[in-house]
Amino acid sequence: MEEAKCSRVKVESILSVVSGKPTEPGKVHKLSMLDRAMGSHTIHIVFYYASNPFLDGPMPSDLGNLRITLSELLDEYPYVTGRLTCEPDNGEWLIKFNDAGVRMLQATVDATIDEWLGSADGVEERDLTAWEEMPNDPSFWSPFRVQINKFKCGGLALGLSCTHMHTDLTSATMLFKAWSEVHRRQPPTHPPIFDLPPPPTPTPPPPTPSPLPTTPTKMATATLKFSPAAVDKCLSQAPADATPFDALAALFWRRVAAQAPTKRSLSICVDSRDPSQHAPAVPYAYFGNALKFSTLTDDLLSGGLGQVAGHIHRHVAGMKKEEFSSEINATGGMYGGAALTCFNAEHMAEAESGRGIMYDAEFKKGERPVHVSYSVGNVGREGLIMVMPAAEGGRGRTVTATLPEEQVAELCRDQVILDFEPTMILCGRRS
Repeated sequence: MEEAKCSRVKVESILSVVSGKPTEPGKVHKLSMLDRAMGSHTIHIVFYYASNPFLDGPMPSDLGNLRITLSELLDEYPYVTGRLTCEPDNGEWLIKFNDAGVRMLQATVDATIDEWLGSADGVEERDLTAWEEMPNDPSFWSPFRVQINKFKCGGLALGLSCTHMHTDLTSATMLFKAWSEVHRRQPPTHPPIFDLPPPPTPTPPPPTPSPLPTTPTKMATATLKFSPAAVDKCLSQAPADATPFDALAALFWRRVAAQAPTKRSLSICVDSRDPSQHAPAVPYAYFGNALKFSTLTDDLLSGGLGQVAGHIHRHVAGMKKEEFSSEINATGGMYGGAALTCFNAEHMAEAESGRGIMYDAEFKKGERPVHVSYSVGNVGREGLIMVMPAAEGGRGRTVTATLPEEQVAELCRDQVILDFEPTMILCGRRS
């Protein structure tokens, strides 16, 4: 019998951080259909820093300095400190604004950052983002949690975890970026917007088919970093107008499909905040779920990498033009429930540098994160591939694959992928 690994992350303290500004009594926010469809998923983001940016400040401790600016941030995000409640008439979820604050944990890690990135796996990385499943009565339960993790080398990892009902990956990133700006005494680039005008003629999107009941599948996660040169090599096999997402999604789809020939469809997830779309984009400042999902079927996914990348590119373009209705799978989960899902984060790459906006989260001027990890909780057995901008900018991308355990192991030794010479991190290669 395999022995359980002893966690290298030790939680030292748990406390709450509250806003300094009272919320409006009785104010609630009604969740959208998409928000509710995300109810089975959670979001986990880890920002890694080479040094502790909170050592300098008015307070004698880093924790004190951190709490001051986090409290100031929460003044502008009452949505984050709210608590979930059910509407008595129809049982639908609401966010009730209050002053209960967010949970904050402080932990130490028995490793340096380099050791951790080279030896931890996706399961162990979750130890950096504290989470507690929602109880039957969530009225006192914090749906947002922040964890401060101190490494032996003096580095720091800030873990953010929250329900996907409240927000998506983009707005969770913008929340964190706003915190860094508040900490540097800069006005937030995108002050949050919590409500959008309803569409002129709202129509419910068609539901996607729910997957058949199956036995639980043990999932695993691996992260592969592709240099700009590696992405260019992949793009050389794709149409001239293809994006890094199109090429890498095609590459991973073809390798996953080669392992599992029964896979017949691919779900594409794009963000409505994408400024390149033809329909009016949702503002970057919108705090909530603004995702679209649409499925490609097997007749579009046969052929070589270039053909598949072309199909994906045209489908993404069609989604931006509103040619396809966004699909909602309220029972099977939105990620990996009915089909392998590929998340497109091209909108999070800065236009000039190509660097991801998540790497602008500088708590200390000039000290960007050395790495930012993203993961989604409760991914279905079909899996999730996330293609994110990389720290070095340009066409470099970071791909995080969450798949059944045996498929992740196959991907990490797949020669077609290895030919692009990705750097593998958080793949559990502990000596």
